[in-house]
Amino acid sequence: MASFHVRSNSLPSNPSPLVAQVNEHLTRLRSSESASTSSSSICQKLNDVQDLQNCINKMLQQSSHQQALSQEQNRKTVLELLDGSLRFLDVCNVAKDALSNTKESLRDVQSAVRRKSDGFFTEVKKYLASRRSLKKSFQNVSRSLKTTDIKQNEDETLTILMEAEVVTADVLAWFLSFISGSKAQSKSSSKWSLVSKLVRQKRVACEEEEESSTRNEFSKVDSVLLSLTQTKSEKGMKMEGLQSLEMIIEDVEQGLECLFRSLIKLRVSVLNILGN
Repeated sequence: MASFHVRSNSLPSNPSPLVAQVNEHLTRLRSSESASTSSSSICQKLNDVQDLQNCINKMLQQSSHQQALSQEQNRKTVLELLDGSLRFLDVCNVAKDALSNTKESLRDVQSAVRRKSDGFFTEVKKYLASRRSLKKSFQNVSRSLKTTDIKQNEDETLTILMEAEVVTADVLAWFLSFISGSKAQSKSSSKWSLVSKLVRQKRVACEEEEESSTRNEFSKVDSVLLSLTQTKSEKGMKMEGLQSLEMIIEDVEQGLECLFRSLIKLRVSVLNILGN
């Protein structure tokens, strides 16, 4: 995740009301708990980033900030920020497509459960395949979320935009991790000796029990469906979990779409400033 740097001391000690609001949004996003597995937390984070983007957009309607972005010495940085906003839009599009595919596959599984169809496991395998595809696509787009460290800059407007880029990238990276429901696997696990594995087994079991209580809805459904394919039994399949995940996906899709529109509006504002 990107790191934050202290702003330059040359920034005004009494910022304008809009700048103060932007700073409040930035502070809230930095201090919020990114490790939470709550679905409400992810929706709140998306809303917070949307509010940040909208507030910055209002700020850029002021002539002083427009003049700052129009200065020739700032053009390179502004163009880099525009490239970053385009990457964010691409990430949102990939996430929207992935969520749509997941929801469609999830509905197929629910339909097979209701019909008690012989094709239940076929639909489950299709769902798990869509989830693997989602994780692969997220691994590719996650690379575009890397941002450069914020350097001290005497220009207040550019500093704000650079910090907003960092927190937006952080939230989107957390968002992708959340809906992928995946956890990193240790590459060194195969190196354990047999005795070490037996000693370690109890500790791993305790860790897995603890992790199961903190998994989000995506990873829980993935785990249940995967276990069903391994046992070849529908026992343990609960419609409530599938229905709950579908509703969560719809909520997340709505939040993501709102953020997407806010990113576009801010991008258009910056482009218009450069064009004038």
